[in-house]
Amino acid sequence: MKFNFFKKEAKVVLNYEGAKAYAMTPAEELYSAVVTTGLSDANYEKGNDRLKRIQSLIKKNDPEFVAKLAVYARKDMYLRSIPLVLTTELAKQTSGTDLISKTVDGVVQRADEITELLAYYQLANKRTDTKKLNKLSKQIQKGLVKSFNKFDEYQFAKYNRKAEVTLKDALFLVHPKAKDENQQAVFNKIANNTLETPYTWEVGLSVLGQTKFANEAERKLAFKNKWEELIFSNKLGYMATMRNLRNILEAGVSSDAMNKVCRYLSDERAVSNSKQLPFRFLAAYRELKTIDSPYLSSVLEALEDAVVVSARNIKGFGFDTSVVIAADVSGSMQKAVSNKSKVLLYDIGLLMSMILQSQCKNVVTGIFGDRWLRVPMPKNGILRNVDAFYKREGEAGYSTNGYLVIEDLINRKEQVDKVMLFTDTQMWNSTGNRNSFEDVWNRYKTIVPHAKLYIFDLAGYGTQPLDVRKNDVYLIAGWSDKIFDVLNALEDKKSAVKIIQKVVL
Repeated sequence: MKFNFFKKEAKVVLNYEGAKAYAMTPAEELYSAVVTTGLSDANYEKGNDRLKRIQSLIKKNDPEFVAKLAVYARKDMYLRSIPLVLTTELAKQTSGTDLISKTVDGVVQRADEITELLAYYQLANKRTDTKKLNKLSKQIQKGLVKSFNKFDEYQFAKYNRKAEVTLKDALFLVHPKAKDENQQAVFNKIANNTLETPYTWEVGLSVLGQTKFANEAERKLAFKNKWEELIFSNKLGYMATMRNLRNILEAGVSSDAMNKVCRYLSDERAVSNSKQLPFRFLAAYRELKTIDSPYLSSVLEALEDAVVVSARNIKGFGFDTSVVIAADVSGSMQKAVSNKSKVLLYDIGLLMSMILQSQCKNVVTGIFGDRWLRVPMPKNGILRNVDAFYKREGEAGYSTNGYLVIEDLINRKEQVDKVMLFTDTQMWNSTGNRNSFEDVWNRYKTIVPHAKLYIFDLAGYGTQPLDVRKNDVYLIAGWSDKIFDVLNALEDKKSAVKIIQKVVL
């Protein structure tokens, strides 16, 4: 593919703070914008502006790269909305090949993503009436035919909701061919609105919620028994368990039930299969801290064990590799990742830095804003460490003076192998020197030629404080623990973009 990764000079621009920055290649910019978006308002960029930028970047990129990025974002970064957007927007630009149908097949991993894809297609193509979706892109239709063959009656029924585009609408638009008689029977049920309502934990609790009880004690006992039944029947999935920890604790379930919950939460295979973004564990941890329960400490420890699984693939950080890990706590980082989330970019930076720190044997950690504060932390207790940092909010100030991390090393005459910054990349010098970050890194490289700088971009605004094509500067973006796989790959001279290029459609 024709990506100009090895240009000798990158284009110099200004970031949102007015400081000198470098434009990314279209591939790098699309990658960082996609894997750091919850399709919500960012501090410097409103949600619709992000969407418009992604739409324009799709046109500047090789279609095959966009297709592979969509599948990578869904399967490796665990994102759900943005892969559907990429697929639909790419279909506007590409025709005459099976690229789109392969992309649809790759990004649709749940039954409700069939209808979500069609709903976005309707919106993106200004089709105001679902019936007008019959002019559906042939390649999207072909991909959705394959998608219909992936799911059984339970999976269809679980996501058969009243929405802009229903499963029945989708069936009539796509005209999938059943692979056998059983599947034809399921398709007939979708068409006739006779899918059997699956028994889910939500249904069980909803029925109980509508039941009239003689007194409060009887109601509490009924809910306690229901939660125990759900726990022991294995009908409560990993995400449902994590989201209902407060309800389970407050219901006063038995010690055997709590033992099972804690073992499930910390089970490595269960954690891996759940594909949870690491910040979900932090959100659950914070939600529980005010609960009065004798089991609370065991549940918090199970969440600590779960988040450690995120760090299991990090390689190459023994006693002989010196590392500095710095988290950006500036004002612009205090922005929620989506409209419905309490988790901030600030949280993700702290959490990812502590996950990485847990695997380093020779490490300095800290936070930067107006100042750079070194804060030593123990290896264990990743979530506890994040909370300890959180309590120090404000101590470092609210500017983005990332250059101080490097300047501090120069002043101390300290030689390190790797400097890692978790940031929204809008770095500048609040004292007025606009070129400071690049200048300070260049100075450090003359003193420590083997040093490497890794910038973990958590916001995806499309600029970087240095040219990542020279002086051992590397760019990584995203909120998933998969960013550590990218980190490993960089050691083998493979960029994130090269990893995406290797995705098989």
